[in-house]
Amino acid sequence: MDKNEMEQKVIESYQQDEKMMILVYAQWCINHNIDPVVLYEQAYPGQFDNQALKDALELTVSKQESEHIPNETILNILQVFGNNDLAFVVQEEIDKAERNGGRSHEGADD
Repeated sequence: MDKNEMEQKVIESYQQDEKMMILVYAQWCINHNIDPVVLYEQAYPGQFDNQALKDALELTVSKQESEHIPNETILNILQVFGNNDLAFVVQEEIDKAERNGGRSHEGADD
């Protein structure tokens, strides 16, 4: 495998991982009764047309069908991919839920 092929494999792997991060974010939002698009827009005003998020939303399941996604997991994933602004608004939602008497919107055991 030459250098260009190796670089292409790394890029493809990163893009696939990024898609998975977006899917996990979207599913976490659904599991907590949060609109992922609205929350994304809070973090990134002016970036309303995010095709990757739209694609991920098509792959999400109902919160009843979903596995639990711990709050710490979503925060870590977002930060690993440099989505610190989005991690900040997610943390605000987590804090808001905790102030309202639950550890999450659905009382998950985070």
